[in-house]
Amino acid sequence: AALQAGKITEAIEFYSEAIHLDGSKHVYYSNRSAAYLKQGDANNALQDAEACLGLNPEFAKGYSRKGAALHSLKRYNDSIAAYKEGLVKFPSDTGLTNGLEQVQRDKDAPPPGAGPMGGLFSPQMMARMAMDPRLQPYLKDPEVMNKISLVQSNPSLLPTVMNDPKMMEFLGLMMGQETPPETTSEPSAASSTKTPPPTPETPAPKKKTEPKPEPEEDLSQLTPEERKRKENKREAMKKKDEGNQLFKQKKFNEALEAYDAAIALDETNMTFLNNKAAIYFNLKQYDACIEWAEKAVEVGKANMAPFEDRAKALVRCAKAYQKKGDLGKAIEFCDAAQLEFYDKATQRLLKTMELEKKKADKLAYQDPEKAEEAKQRGNDHFRAKEWPNAVKEYEEAVKRAPKNAPIRNNLAAALCKIMDFNGAKREIEVAVDLDPTYVKAWARKGDIEVMMKENHKAMESYRKGLSIDPSNASCKEGLRKVNSSISSSMTDEERKERAAHAMADPEIQSILNDPIMRQILEDFGSNPQAAQQAMADPGIAAKIEKLVAAGILQMR
Repeated sequence: AALQAGKITEAIEFYSEAIHLDGSKHVYYSNRSAAYLKQGDANNALQDAEACLGLNPEFAKGYSRKGAALHSLKRYNDSIAAYKEGLVKFPSDTGLTNGLEQVQRDKDAPPPGAGPMGGLFSPQMMARMAMDPRLQPYLKDPEVMNKISLVQSNPSLLPTVMNDPKMMEFLGLMMGQETPPETTSEPSAASSTKTPPPTPETPAPKKKTEPKPEPEEDLSQLTPEERKRKENKREAMKKKDEGNQLFKQKKFNEALEAYDAAIALDETNMTFLNNKAAIYFNLKQYDACIEWAEKAVEVGKANMAPFEDRAKALVRCAKAYQKKGDLGKAIEFCDAAQLEFYDKATQRLLKTMELEKKKADKLAYQDPEKAEEAKQRGNDHFRAKEWPNAVKEYEEAVKRAPKNAPIRNNLAAALCKIMDFNGAKREIEVAVDLDPTYVKAWARKGDIEVMMKENHKAMESYRKGLSIDPSNASCKEGLRKVNSSISSSMTDEERKERAAHAMADPEIQSILNDPIMRQILEDFGSNPQAAQQAMADPGIAAKIEKLVAAGILQMR
């Protein structure tokens, strides 16, 4: 409701609080991603979209969120890839289709004010030209710079400007042509007299040349030991290539032998060890994979291997720990990999692992017996009117048993006592979702909505409870009080406050924006008979009653 009302910061706070309470719900991340994007924070929107897909890859809107965030960041190719990935799973989804069309249009559109050759003298191109010694004299020529300025301000003048031989010569050098034969060390652009460009000669067809074999390294100046090391390294690389081919053929034992031979020839190359780790990973021998990947990192550090290679070995350790179910160690190795060499794919893997661990920790923490103990402690604090302590114990009980509707109901009651009506409403809505037949929760929901001045919603909640148990005293009394409140006189200030609450409700907005309902509302003033006829429809009557209960309409 806060997001639909345009209260973006407030919406983000609510979604963040919901994620803090239950980080396993992918919809929370999806909604917060939409809020971040509306706020203009595309980076956080992208992170939440990826978290959403990490929790539920079968959620179509997650791909839309990711595509929209990448589109906002002007990462057009990545955005297109995200939309297409979603369309593979959900080919009929209109949101994905429309998003893909929009990002493709924006990608193909020329930059503002640019014609077909608008980027020829862009700031980036000018900076590159300034670094080219062949072009520097032209850039010092006021006549050339004046023509460049004309093209920058109006790209359509480019054909006219290029009639100038000097500009033609300049453009030829820009496009990679050789300096014209008649020029000396100073190009003609810097000379005082203009010479016509030479008549181009038709180049003779080039003969196809066979690729030259790589020259062998001269080892004659090396000592016998150095020569031996060089030869061993060369042989080791051949063994590695042999192992790679065997790996592709899934001949894992033969590949291991090839990598072992490479290691025996060159102990300083970490790649051979990391390749062995890859084989053990494919064989699901995760302990051996971790052992060899860690050895690879040690060798890499000792021999100044590239940071990227060391990071790859650490990521392999992380994935092996993930397969073993040790997410704590997996996250630790992912963090270490990012310190060696930051990689976006590794960052996404890290986020997924963190979400998996959070979900696993929540599941591991659940215990119905301990939940009941915490609930009883909360009941004791509630009876003693120690509301904050009651809230604390009920929240502990919710963590221990998140699908227990009565505990959520008790927590909502305690939150009302400390005037946290938004929190109470959130908990009671979860309770009725968990158990739609729980009458006590429907009664509590109606009570909370009355306190939040949402009488139209309270009426629905009480009626829902009575449809399940027509004799429920709490729902009967609550409905009676709501009807009494609606029929009683209110001050203008009270009426405005109630109406303001109601206008933030999407359902009320939908009723007021319905053309049929708008006509009926007009008929109440101009054509009462037509309005009364429309009221014979139960659906119309229910909507009118809801507007009256919300304080939008007054019945005289």
